[in-house]
Amino acid sequence: MPMAPDQVRIYEIKRVDVEGAIVIDGFPSVGLVSSIVANYLIDTLEMEQIGIVESPAFPTVSLVRNGNPQHPVRIYAGRPPADRAGRGADKIVAFVSEFHPAPTIIHPLATAILDWVQEQRCSLLVSPEGLVVEAAPHAGHPGRAPRLNDVKVYGVASTRKARELYVEPNMIPFAEGVITGIAGVLLNEGRRRGFDVLTFLAEAQSDYPDARAAAKVIETINRILLRTPLDPVPLYAEAERIEQQLLSIQRHAADRGRGEATTPQSQPMYR
Repeated sequence: MPMAPDQVRIYEIKRVDVEGAIVIDGFPSVGLVSSIVANYLIDTLEMEQIGIVESPAFPTVSLVRNGNPQHPVRIYAGRPPADRAGRGADKIVAFVSEFHPAPTIIHPLATAILDWVQEQRCSLLVSPEGLVVEAAPHAGHPGRAPRLNDVKVYGVASTRKARELYVEPNMIPFAEGVITGIAGVLLNEGRRRGFDVLTFLAEAQSDYPDARAAAKVIETINRILLRTPLDPVPLYAEAERIEQQLLSIQRHAADRGRGEATTPQSQPMYR
């Protein structure tokens, strides 16, 4: 049966127990912060693809990685290795895409994601986001983006419990402002349903992929959510290269969307 233009379906490729998992929203945001965070987790934890999200509103493209066609919206699952004491690590799920969803599909998409998250009994949904800031010149380096130690992370939660447990003790509460897109709908739906949704907003540049802001979010997630620590240092070290690769991915994806042939990347960083 054909799908309606604003309909969203989630197809599981592989059945995996994700009960209690932390779920990451990896749809593009300001500075591509959410996409970088999700992809960094997928690569670092060697997460496996467990599903796709389908809708007639998604771009009619196939992203090819290492010779394999990839759907525009994918779901991955995995976990860090157990620590030396043999204790189990956190289960992590990531929804990831290189495309900005069309405005008409944002609400049904966010609703479908949260429906799936609750059906799977996941524990928490995190939307990493960029918060637009202007690059402040540094002495001797006009126009350079803020240093890592200068990047601030703000937080907002859908429930009082999550706010008191995760946001208030660990970061600057985001008290006034507007959060748009997938993250905004997830926060509203989380509040309506009484489900814990967190949005971490890192100060980011809006005109290029800001891997430094994403690294700051990884550091925050690592510090307050994960029992098995992740190392954000490689993301700090590779920030410039990652920014350039994501810019290239988006340019090629835009060309494919217009039906133009493009030269494939020889060593893409992300799956």
